[in-house]
Amino acid sequence: MRTALVTGSLIVTTLLPHGHQPLPDQLADTGGGSQLITAVAPAPGSTTGRVVWWERWAGRWFEKGSAEARFGAKGLTDGATRVQGTNTTPTGLYALPYAFGIRRAPAGTQYPYRRVTDASWWCQDNASSSYNRWVEPLPADCAPGESEHLVTYARQYAHGMVIAFNYDRPVHGRGAGIFLHVNGKGATAGCVSVPQEAMRAILRWADPRRRPHIAIGTQTGDLAITRY
Repeated sequence: MRTALVTGSLIVTTLLPHGHQPLPDQLADTGGGSQLITAVAPAPGSTTGRVVWWERWAGRWFEKGSAEARFGAKGLTDGATRVQGTNTTPTGLYALPYAFGIRRAPAGTQYPYRRVTDASWWCQDNASSSYNRWVEPLPADCAPGESEHLVTYARQYAHGMVIAFNYDRPVHGRGAGIFLHVNGKGATAGCVSVPQEAMRAILRWADPRRRPHIAIGTQTGDLAITRY
C-alpha cells in the first residue's frame, strides 16, 4: 500500500509494509469525518509521543504530516474516569470545536479561530456555571485562582485548538481546559502539545467541512488508541 505525505505543494509517496493498515483504519471510531489527528504515547506513564494528522480520500486514509508530541506530566489516563488536577492527558476520541490563539491565525486557516485578549479566561472553577468554558470577562462565580488567564501563556497559546474533552455536558471535577497547543518548556498539565510550526501546519490543514477529530491513546494496553 502507498501513502502520500503532502508538504506545501510537494507530494511525497512512501511505501508501507505489505498488509499494513493506516492507524485510522485500526481505530474503533474516527468521528465520522474525513480528517483525523492521532496522538499516541508509548505507554500510560509516557510524557512524550507522536501526533499525526490524516485525511481520507477515495476511501483511504493518507498521512499528511506528523510531529513529536508532549502529554501530561503524569502521563495518560482514561478520559471517562479522569480527575481534575491530576496532570494527566485524557484518552479518547474528541471533536475539535474551534481554534484560538494570542497570535493571528496562520495564513490559509479555514477553521473558526478566536483571538485571545486580556479579557479571555478559561473557567476551571468547579463551583461555576461557566465550568470548562471560554469566558470574557471572568464571571463573578468563577475564581481567578481556579481559571486560566489565557493571555499569560504567550508561548503555549500562541496557537491552539480546543479538545472537546468533558465539553458538551461538563462533569464537574472531571477536568477542564484540555487543548492541542504549542509546546512549553516540558510536559503539559493534561493537554497535548506540539512544536509551533507543527501547530501552525495543523491549523492550515484543518478543514471544518471535513469534521476533524482527535484520538488520544497509547500504542497498546487498556488505553490503546485502537479502542477509541
